[in-house]
Formats: sequence, structure tokens, C-alpha cells
Amino acid sequence: MEISFLIVTKGRPEELHFTLKKLQSIFDSERHEVLVYIDNCMGTERLQAQFHWVKWYVGKESISASPARNFLYKKAVGEIFIGLDDDAHLISEKPIATIQFYFNANRSLGILAFKEVKGIFKSKSEINLENEKEEFLTTEFIGSGFAIRKEVYDETSGFPTWMDIYGEETCLSLEVLDLDYDILYTNQVAVNHRIDVEKRKLQGKNYFRFQKQLQNSFRLYVIYSRRPFRKIVKLLFHNFKKYALSDSRYFSLYAYALGNMIVLLPTMLQRRKKMSKATEQKLKTLKRIPY
Repeated sequence: MEISFLIVTKGRPEELHFTLKKLQSIFDSERHEVLVYIDNCMGTERLQAQFHWVKWYVGKESISASPARNFLYKKAVGEIFIGLDDDAHLISEKPIATIQFYFNANRSLGILAFKEVKGIFKSKSEINLENEKEEFLTTEFIGSGFAIRKEVYDETSGFPTWMDIYGEETCLSLEVLDLDYDILYTNQVAVNHRIDVEKRKLQGKNYFRFQKQLQNSFRLYVIYSRRPFRKIVKLLFHNFKKYALSDSRYFSLYAYALGNMIVLLPTMLQRRKKMSKATEQKLKTLKRIPY
């Protein structure tokens, strides 16, 4: 099997339906497989009858994004894994052939990070894709669209089961880099992440994301950083000054996250897997991907 498409979904049956219809147009059953994990969503389960060529996995209890990815990726057998969000689809020309070309041309390539185009468009012609080629080695990938070599993924711990959402891509990226593989960003493979950008701007503060990212950043530093103390102090000070002092809800979530850090610290220390000095230095030289 050459390619495994992997999608974790929860509560977005219409978006998933759209994504699978797009995948169907490039799917070859002899060379490709599509695996979908439904994270406790009865509405989405109804789609199984419409897409018999998909390998479905259904969780009756919600386990959240990262543990679901960890489960699903163990089931895949393709030489290359292509991860997509349930509301994202490939929009570049001949994406599979392009992805395979990059991996075949460079044995040191662990992850191919795709260009993410955010927004809801009536047609593909509305999407502005640059003609000029852009690519560079980078620190991580965006979860809405990326590819990873199976043998590289299998060398890592996989997506973390000790994290639920917001930060799992960083964990996997750090482990891939620490194994001395590269992460390459290219705009030659692009995904349309179908989110309403203007609506999200109007929604303003995202309290849920704030709490999760604060807790998970702490865990990342404890597990992977060579000298986590200074980074944790800076993390706590920055979030206290910028968010916790700005309104009472942020303050409460900050306090809750702080308590969570203290309680889970012994467990996180047991998972410690600090990166090498070479990886730490390499991270300082790499360009970050555009969000």
C-alpha cells in the first residue's frame, strides 16, 4: 500500500462528507487506503453506509484528537501517511504524485508540511495559490494537512496519548527532528482548511484554546526541553501578564491550568525524553511555517 489518508473527526458530519467526496476523486483502492476515526459522534456514524471504501473506526467514548490519532495511525499500512483535518481537502494539482516525489527524492525527509489556505470558497478558482515555488526546512507542521513517512512515524512515540488537543503536532515534530530527519515546508502541496476566518475573528477570545495551550506548552517543556525551568517561568509570566490580568475568566483558567501542572508534574517527569543538544541548536536555525 502506497498511501494512507488519515482523518479524525468529531461533530462535523457535513464537513467530513465534503472531504471524503474530494478524496474519492483521487482515491485508488489498489494503492491507497482511507482511515477515519469517529470520536463519539452518532451523527457522523451515519456516513459509514455512504463510503464503503473507507476503513471506519468508531469510539463510543470521546478520547479527543491526539489519542484518537495515536490509535488510528497504528492501523495504517501505507508507505506514506497523509493526515487531514475533517474540514480540509487537497487543492494542488496531482498532490499524491508530488508528495511521493518529495519523499523519494530525499531519504532524510521525515515530514512534508503542506501550505494551508484558510477560508470558505465557492470554487477552486477563488483560491489564490502562488505560482512561485516556496519551500524550506522548518520546525513543525500544521495538522490540517501534512505527510509523514510511515517508517519515520513508527520510530517515534506517535501522537501523544497524554495530550488531548493543541500541541500534538509539536510533540511529533520534535521527535522526528531528534531522530535526525527533516521537516520540509512546501507550497507545492496545499490544503484548503474550510474555516470561516471572519467568523472566528468576531468570536474573539477562545478560552478553551488558552487553557489547553497553556497546559500543553508546560508539558512539552517538561518532557522535551533540555533546560525547561526558564522556559516554563517565561511561559507562566507571559500568560499571566497578557491574559490572566485581562479578565476574570482568563484568570480562573490560568489558576486551573497552574493547578493541573502541579498535579501532573510527577507524571510528566516520568515521560521525560529530552531532545539532544544538536536538535536544540537546530531548532534555533530553522524558519517557522506561516500560520
